[in-house]
Amino acid sequence: MNKPATYPSLLTADPVVSRSATSTITHSLSHHNLADKKLIIFDWDGTLMDSIGLIVETMHVAGEAHGFQTTDQAVKDIIGLSLLTGIDILYPKATDTQKLAIQDSYADYYIANSDRTPFFAPIEGMLQTLQQQGRKLAVATGKKRRGLDRVLDASNSHHYFAVTRCADESGSKPDPQMLNDILDHTQQHLSEAVFIGDSIYDIQMANRLGMTSIAVNYGTASSSELAAQQPTYQVDTPYALTELLCG
Repeated sequence: MNKPATYPSLLTADPVVSRSATSTITHSLSHHNLADKKLIIFDWDGTLMDSIGLIVETMHVAGEAHGFQTTDQAVKDIIGLSLLTGIDILYPKATDTQKLAIQDSYADYYIANSDRTPFFAPIEGMLQTLQQQGRKLAVATGKKRRGLDRVLDASNSHHYFAVTRCADESGSKPDPQMLNDILDHTQQHLSEAVFIGDSIYDIQMANRLGMTSIAVNYGTASSSELAAQQPTYQVDTPYALTELLCG
């Protein structure tokens, strides 16, 4: 693969255009033209929604309720996987019964606090613009269906997405089945789609299909961890993502 090239973004953390910004957009020299993408597929947590802090907090509460402890970084490292897969990794000494109990405790705490997870600014405006441009939007997430439906309801955002797929329907990332399901549902070709995510599992999933990918550095994984997965594009901020997708 060609060595990635880095270009200065015109966007800062403020939506005002500035040529002195330090944010970057990185893309492969083997160009994937985003203007040709009719289907824009997003990860949810850490990509559209500012929920990483709550996920870490919730996992600590759930594990400790059943006598298990972990670290913030360990929790961040499993974000993107299905919940039960993540619990298996974090608490390998737990019995199957204890893992299910941790899962239930996690769901209870997260649901009770889900009003604390807004969209990143300016994500909702970006979704509106992409819809107005005639793009189809979709979500591919490690959440369970019940959990995703709750946050879609809470954020009043069902109407933005033509289709959503979850880990309990299509398997945990980086298995690309959920992307295949979305392509089938929307009747779009692989070359017409792009996937955006903040975890290494997101980029691994897109790469397994050869799908154009955008890694976002403002979620769970570091920019160096994401760059090692060789995404097609890489952005530092939600504003940079908005400019890249909306033009």
